[in-house]
Amino acid sequence: MGKVWNFSAGPAALPQAVLEQAQRELLDWQGSGVSVMEQSHRGKRFIAMAEQTEADLRELLEIPGDYAVLFLQGGATQHFAQIPMNLAGPEDTADYIVSGHWSEKAAGEARPYLRVNVAASSQADGYLHLPPRGEWRLDPQAAYVHYTPNETIHGVEFHDVPQVGEVPLVADMSSNILSGPMDVRRFGLIYAGAQKNIGPSGLVVMIVRRNLLARPGRPMARIFRYAEHAAAGSMLNTPNTFGWYLAGLTFQWLKGQGGLAAMAERNRAKAALLYGAIDDSGGFYRNPIAPASRSRMNVPFTLHDGTLDAAFLAESEAAGLLALKGHKALGGMRASLYNAVPVEAVEALVAFMRDFARRHG
Repeated sequence: MGKVWNFSAGPAALPQAVLEQAQRELLDWQGSGVSVMEQSHRGKRFIAMAEQTEADLRELLEIPGDYAVLFLQGGATQHFAQIPMNLAGPEDTADYIVSGHWSEKAAGEARPYLRVNVAASSQADGYLHLPPRGEWRLDPQAAYVHYTPNETIHGVEFHDVPQVGEVPLVADMSSNILSGPMDVRRFGLIYAGAQKNIGPSGLVVMIVRRNLLARPGRPMARIFRYAEHAAAGSMLNTPNTFGWYLAGLTFQWLKGQGGLAAMAERNRAKAALLYGAIDDSGGFYRNPIAPASRSRMNVPFTLHDGTLDAAFLAESEAAGLLALKGHKALGGMRASLYNAVPVEAVEALVAFMRDFARRHG
């Protein structure tokens, strides 16, 4: 096999330059003679790296000083439950906007801890579009409003930040964080599993307005309380040191690429190229999502004849185009176009798709 392009939805592609630097430093990090994974998280080298990683993220996203940045363990699913534990009491209500599999799951995991109000949902229509804003039933007394800006399975994305009044907006940005500039001040809390645009799985990056950390929540062990992690500099317990290190390398790579404005333009171009190939295929390939709701990060598509799926997957893999099989809930194909996927990868995919259609159409 020649050049390989990874379209996995997650764990996903990492920038090649990041992997190469990690490879060089794996056995001897910063002249210490040992790997970063073998360093004490209380040591001077690691603390300096952790502080620089936070500083780089703050620079990329222009994070104000009244927001804490946390590097936590687990995945986003863990925080589906931990967020209501921290931001609300058992008698409180939280609004959930359900636009796909992950926001639906977030609402379900929150139910043991508070009253969930599904303020809007597109489930009845198969998540083919975003819930129309005019139909949202927001509670002005809600503890927070939760939404998922990008749904990796169904391939829908919010292309702006919803207005929710004075209620804190909570966003699961696991699959679109750092894909372009955004105004952090519009949010009360942002969280993201690392394994799509940040680094390896097992790390969660959280950006939370400090005044929300003072909310009483409910009795719980210290390890579950975000305020405790913030007070301890994300070192209440031994952190995911390798994940933190790789996130730092990724943030430096992003800065070297021109920052988030440059990434936004690159991601727009990649998505336009792939959607164009699908829409111009004469029906051979199909994407069912309403155009205004289409995701830049995750592009699901089907072939006009499902009996060709196996051949498409086998031939694409042989051509070095990996992880194109769609999620089991939907079938078909899916190409994920995260920051680390270059334009050349999408060009290769589009060329293969056109050739496959020519040969099997």
